Amino acid sequence: MSFTKFTVATRGQTEFINITSQIRSFVESENTKNGLCHVYVPHTTAGVTINEAADPDVEKDILRELNKIVPFTDNYAHMEGNSAAHIKATIVGSGVTIPIADGNLKLGTWQGVFFCEFDGSRNRSVYITILD
Repeated sequence: MSFTKFTVATRGQTEFINITSQIRSFVESENTKNGLCHVYVPHTTAGVTINEAADPDVEKDILRELNKIVPFTDNYAHMEGNSAAHIKATIVGSGVTIPIADGNLKLGTWQGVFFCEFDGSRNRSVYITILD
């Protein structure tokens, strides 16, 4: 098993940041041929997801629709004022697992891994664990 942590500096209140290259670099540095790569975000107002990385409009569309479904203000009871971020993080999830075969992440042709900020801007942590 291998583990690393890196930081993502977010700039907007909500945004997707492609972190695929950082994950690939760690897999390559560990010389893992076959196994599983788990990516986890230890935050209650952020998430991680796999989706299309070829067209940045997909990220914009997902964020726009999440913001419609879960508006920033909606008579929430949570006093801190970031209930929408907590709800979006719950919908998206805090972790993804990707197979590793022949030393490569087995993502689809158009797929990338995205850190999802819902309560920025902040410095956030991303944990990667490789099980081989």
